[in-house]
Amino acid sequence: MEGFTVTASGATMSPIALFMQADIVVKGVMLGLLFASIWTWAIIIGHSFRLTRLAKKSDAFEREFWKAEDIDRLYDGAGREDLPSAKVFSAGVSEWRRSTQGKAVDREGTRARLATAMGAAVAAEADRLSDRLNILATIGSVAPFVGLFGTVWGIMRSFTDIAASQNTSLGVVAPGIAEALFATALGLFAAIPAVIAYNRLSHRVGRFEAKLNRFADGFHATLSRELER
Repeated sequence: MEGFTVTASGATMSPIALFMQADIVVKGVMLGLLFASIWTWAIIIGHSFRLTRLAKKSDAFEREFWKAEDIDRLYDGAGREDLPSAKVFSAGVSEWRRSTQGKAVDREGTRARLATAMGAAVAAEADRLSDRLNILATIGSVAPFVGLFGTVWGIMRSFTDIAASQNTSLGVVAPGIAEALFATALGLFAAIPAVIAYNRLSHRVGRFEAKLNRFADGFHATLSRELER
């Protein structure tokens, strides 16, 4: 009989049992935090693979660019690919063609417009690469407070049960406190990976942006030398 009591108590404290015993408010908090955790990991995995893939392809494009002897041929081919470095290259070539199509070429004006066009392309690609990272930041900052709300609600329920039963034994208080602590744990489970991933992925995007800026500066220098001819 004593062994049965221990087993039943352990089953009562399982995550599924805690969820089933919780009231509608705490259940809503738990489901919301569980959804936030799943969303967080989906963004982490998807963004990590995407950045790795784009970095490899952009590296290959830049190697092809520095080996190319005909920029126009590269622009008509690989220059139209949906890659960050190709987008920066395309912005530079498009501005170059517009600025040098007349008989009189304003060298300083062309240099300034090239820098502006490629700088805008770098900023646009950085924004595109950092898409959805704000969701990680939001989950990382909000999830603990949502879990804390579930905690407070569970403790309030425990006090209500005490008042209703007029019994202060641990058996009356424990279920509500367990639900409360479980909600807090879910909040941390969603928040901690989100914060770590946000910092890490933001760092990778920052490095990618710096690399695009270096590529844009190198291309700008090449076009600037072309203007001197």
